[in-house]
Amino acid sequence: MGSVSLKIGDGTARFRRASLCSSAVNVLMLFSVLTTNLFALYAFTSSPKDQAHPTQHTHKNISFISEQVSLIIREIESSQKKLAQMEKELLGYESIDLSRPNTASELKLFLQRHQLPLGKDSKTGITEMVASVGHSCDKSVDLLSQYMTYKVSGACPDDWSLAQRLILRGCEPLPRRRCFAKSVPKVGLYPFPISLWKPVSDKIVSWSGLGCKNFECLNNKKLGKDCVGCFDLANGYENQRFVKARGKNDFLIDDVLALGSGGTRTGFDIGGGSGTFAARMAERNVTVITATLNVDAPISEFVAARGLFPVYLSLDHRFPFYDNVFDIVHAASGLDVGGRPEKLEFLMFDIDRILRAGGLFWLDNFYCANEEKKKALTRLTERFGYKKLKWVVGEKPDAAGPGKSEVYLSAVLQKPVRV
Repeated sequence: MGSVSLKIGDGTARFRRASLCSSAVNVLMLFSVLTTNLFALYAFTSSPKDQAHPTQHTHKNISFISEQVSLIIREIESSQKKLAQMEKELLGYESIDLSRPNTASELKLFLQRHQLPLGKDSKTGITEMVASVGHSCDKSVDLLSQYMTYKVSGACPDDWSLAQRLILRGCEPLPRRRCFAKSVPKVGLYPFPISLWKPVSDKIVSWSGLGCKNFECLNNKKLGKDCVGCFDLANGYENQRFVKARGKNDFLIDDVLALGSGGTRTGFDIGGGSGTFAARMAERNVTVITATLNVDAPISEFVAARGLFPVYLSLDHRFPFYDNVFDIVHAASGLDVGGRPEKLEFLMFDIDRILRAGGLFWLDNFYCANEEKKKALTRLTERFGYKKLKWVVGEKPDAAGPGKSEVYLSAVLQKPVRV
């Protein structure tokens, strides 16, 4: 209400409609004119009881009409103020107090409204363009000002970790900056498709802000349940994933693709580790986009070096894709967003939105921390009416100690046609 969004490149430009307030005011003005005319008609057509003082009666009518007109004008002004306040509340940047003493000048400049050069657009009613930032940025204004402090047309600060902190706090999308990002020479990249399984050189990624400074160090760390030695493309299990099962929860990629209807051309991998799912799909001429964040590792650069497509966003961000565009969506334990159950519901509804009817949702080794979590996820998927093509609950040894086990859920679900 009061604004529309338009995707431009990799950013979001937000525009304000001048027609909203003006339309409401026009309706109120029309109402006031009609009301005034009705009062006038009543005043001049009614028969006064006291014929001895017609002038006095006329003055009373005129005074009464003036009071009513003044009341209507006050109502119009009040409505204008309310509509303006509603617009301010709906536009996220309005909630950021730019008068704070330490607010970066570049942030103030970025958030300024910019009038369209040719004035009001006759088709849309748009009069000005407003830059967009995440609503939650207001909670991290100090960090945001630090992020927006730099030399214009100079080198950007080496602060990708600061940007990621803001994103993880819900400050997404971030404002654009007028500086040049640090570049790392990409020497030694392999051509596609050889690049899918060739080791990535330590020298072509940025290790700034990370504990490890090479991939050998990362391969000796457990970065998550879906990334244990996942950067070792030559000697580890990574080059066997999806083509060789280690347990009943591990589905083979060809078996899953055979369950689909209408062919599989495009896919989306949520929390895709080092991009191996996308690599296996690329071997089968399926284009997969991998959602990444650089959590303790240069994951985005690693995925890109393999010739794959990483998209840098958190799972709190609405997926930047149109409805019903993917044939398959793959998710593992990265689907566990924590927090209140409603948070997972919002994520699942967004997955459903981008998956086409008849498409496959592959839940791959989702870690069930307890029985309640498994039941909650089961109830949630059943609400969507998906067809269960595969559904396996199994146990795996817990790396925390001998004799312990963890419960995992793997499933392949098919989205129904809804009319």
